[in-house]
Amino acid sequence: MACVYQIPDLVQGVVVKRPSKHCKTPYVADVCLKDGTEVMAHTAALGCSGHADAGAIVLMKPVNNPKNVCKYKILMVKETERGVERIMGIDPKMAEILTEECLKQNCISSLSNVVSYAREKKRLNSRFDFMGIDKNNKEFIMEVKNVPLADYVDCFAKEKKHMDFSNCNINEKISYFPDGYRKKQKDTVSPRALKHIHELEQIVESGNTRCIMCYVIQRSDSNRFQPSKIDPIYRNAVQNAVKKGVEIITLQISWDNEGNAHFIRDDLPIHIFDN
Repeated sequence: MACVYQIPDLVQGVVVKRPSKHCKTPYVADVCLKDGTEVMAHTAALGCSGHADAGAIVLMKPVNNPKNVCKYKILMVKETERGVERIMGIDPKMAEILTEECLKQNCISSLSNVVSYAREKKRLNSRFDFMGIDKNNKEFIMEVKNVPLADYVDCFAKEKKHMDFSNCNINEKISYFPDGYRKKQKDTVSPRALKHIHELEQIVESGNTRCIMCYVIQRSDSNRFQPSKIDPIYRNAVQNAVKKGVEIITLQISWDNEGNAHFIRDDLPIHIFDN
């Protein structure tokens, strides 16, 4: 597997409390380092779908800004399942960095040898992560979403309670997006993500621009991806967008203890229309 990115000097710790007892924003956690020191660390995307809550073993990078109350930023989490330790990337900004590195290193087969690209460009009412010209001189727009979750089934937690997964292969999970807090079960999980897929659908209908939704999976234990059945509004929006011509791609990346990100594949099976 090719190493596409490296983060030196990762620091390990255990989340003690989130939100921090010193700073009540949910984007800050108290973390205990190996020497017993307790520090505040920034955690993007709230608790990263439960991965950065109390008790989580996390890997962080130092924040070199004396004005910042957070001395570290949480990037990854270590979890152990049936004696097998796995490192998973949970930071959404890192998903964008990894996508750019894969773009530059021609790891994305459908976007190899692009002529040019730029970051954070506005179209309609959204600022998309990438906009550029592909090797066929056609404009492309690509939005990136981090996918921190994977499980043996894609359903609500209360439905999983009585299911037995002891005989399932630990490396054959479903990566799914989105999942997270919402006031009502019938609401969409992420209005922002829903807006992005709707606007990509609008743009692609012009016929002059390739529109791509890229889901970045920073873990090695899944063997397929799907828009989550937990959020039927978003799932239906993805289905409609694909019918209109929006492209869906996945990037699967694995991390090691030294902070090396390894490209696994960009052809993870994608289940869009399965029941």
